[in-house]
Amino acid sequence: MYSYGILLLEMITRKKPTDSMFGEGLSLHNFCYMATLDGITEIVDSTLLIPIDQQERRRVTQQQNMEDTIQECLVPFASIGVACSQEFPNQRMSIKDVITELHAIKQKLSC
Repeated sequence: MYSYGILLLEMITRKKPTDSMFGEGLSLHNFCYMATLDGITEIVDSTLLIPIDQQERRRVTQQQNMEDTIQECLVPFASIGVACSQEFPNQRMSIKDVITELHAIKQKLSC
């Protein structure tokens, strides 16, 4: 579960745990944990906030504001990554809960 959590955090931030910015008490996990409290958009790879193409943008704009929806979904996605990458195994999120959360995120994006 730890590796899965780190993979999710790498996907969101486009940073590796070995990035030069991490050290002296700051890790990818801690960096993302703090961002889930303060504001996820500050750490997210900006390409995740851009609709896929112009046609997708038009379709989504008619139904909802895609950027808001993406931002709303990135918080629980990052939270899953943080929960899975806890230091101690007994504190990590179970795969069953991960799947439930991911399905909820997918459902929100499908609307």
